[in-house]
Amino acid sequence: MSEEQRHAEIERNTGETQIKLSLDIDGDGTTDLDTGVPFMNHMLDLFAKHGQFNLSVQANGDTDVDDHHTTEDIGICLGQVIKDALGSKKGIKRYGNSFIPMDETLAQVVVDLSNRPHLEFRAEFPSQKVGTFDTELVHEFLWKLALEARMNLHVIVHYGHNTHHMIEAVFKALARALDEATLIDPRVKGVPSSKGML
Repeated sequence: MSEEQRHAEIERNTGETQIKLSLDIDGDGTTDLDTGVPFMNHMLDLFAKHGQFNLSVQANGDTDVDDHHTTEDIGICLGQVIKDALGSKKGIKRYGNSFIPMDETLAQVVVDLSNRPHLEFRAEFPSQKVGTFDTELVHEFLWKLALEARMNLHVIVHYGHNTHHMIEAVFKALARALDEATLIDPRVKGVPSSKGML
């Protein structure tokens, strides 16, 4: 990790998945994605584009069983590289909040890069699947992301009835909230905490 570049990468190999992932916090939305899970390719592309992150993910997992392990492990890896890329967190805004409308849906994501992991998930999806993707994996992905990035993550879908729209709005809102929270604020001296550390 370089403080100036705010870049990190990881390689994680288990009996279920093999993942290589890299992230540039201060990017332009460039992606190189091959997760083996088409819906996650779509969501991660949205995440990177709307957060202005450069993201590369190469994943090979046991998708012949289902998408669970691959989706979960991508969440783990993405959380770890976010934490590593931010380093000491000096000068960051720390908090981010985004509302994203998508047709009939309104989603909100609020983050605090607090070093205290928590996920509050207020979303009920009408469908159990989008294509072949199990929608319960959205919670699994976000929980592992919050845990490994050590962030406080609140996800609220205020309303909506199209499951694809609801999940897409969540990923876009996550991107915008994280982009805001990771921005360098020149007014911030050191880390934005009365404790002197995050």
